[in-house]
Amino acid sequence: MIQDISVHFDNSYHPCLPEPDSRAFLFSEDRIMLSYDEKNKQLIIPLCDQFKSASFQYLFKTDVAYFLAHDKQNESAGFRYCSLREIRDLELERNDEIFLCYCAYHLHKWYQNNQYCGCCGNKTVPSEKERALCCPKCHNTIYPRLNPAVIVAIRNKDRLLLTKYKSGFAHNALVAGFVEFGETLEECVEREVYEETGLKVKNITYYKSQPWGIAQDILAGFYCDVDGDDTIRMDDNELKYAAWVERKDIVLQPGHFSLTNEMMEMFKNSRL
Repeated sequence: MIQDISVHFDNSYHPCLPEPDSRAFLFSEDRIMLSYDEKNKQLIIPLCDQFKSASFQYLFKTDVAYFLAHDKQNESAGFRYCSLREIRDLELERNDEIFLCYCAYHLHKWYQNNQYCGCCGNKTVPSEKERALCCPKCHNTIYPRLNPAVIVAIRNKDRLLLTKYKSGFAHNALVAGFVEFGETLEECVEREVYEETGLKVKNITYYKSQPWGIAQDILAGFYCDVDGDDTIRMDDNELKYAAWVERKDIVLQPGHFSLTNEMMEMFKNSRL
């Protein structure tokens, strides 16, 4: 999955100044500046030194430190802006850079959306002690937002329920949705399945989780079994396709980034 990377990822908050090998993420709306090394199938993230008029916000470390760039010139030679969806469609040797891009985007959106205090409207400033934004007027503290969501693989003996979203991502998917307040993860599974497909489920079993920075999510994957009537009553406001599919006929997503794809693959290969 996207978080399965070959380098150590240190997301603790230990801000420092850029060094010669430090790299920077520059965003324009929802696009990120980088280049693609087609020969080595690798994303290249610009060095901090390549932004001559930028200020930098510390993000995280691997073997080098990464920063968020705020650049008045808004350009760097040899690089271009790409959407996160474009990046996901590239042929990559490893997940390292794309995972870092997703994490940087997550923090970029958090900083962008919390420039002002939601309590008093005053300008926020970065905390000196932790990854947080603080209001110097009313002392409100804002931490990076995480949106909990579930991914649900519904089994019906040797068939799995596959879906396709009505718009956006075009490939096979599973039932998914955000957890609402006052709701357990298991209750969210039951509700989302019923809302999207009209099915009831049982034997709800946790599989694993995944950070998904493109939507500031933390995804929790569950397997379950259809309970009783297996007639699908699809919510056509959310989905354009929902069907029971035999193991051998499951078509996986391109790439090996998502928890959804791994869960479909596990079922297809008779491992769950």
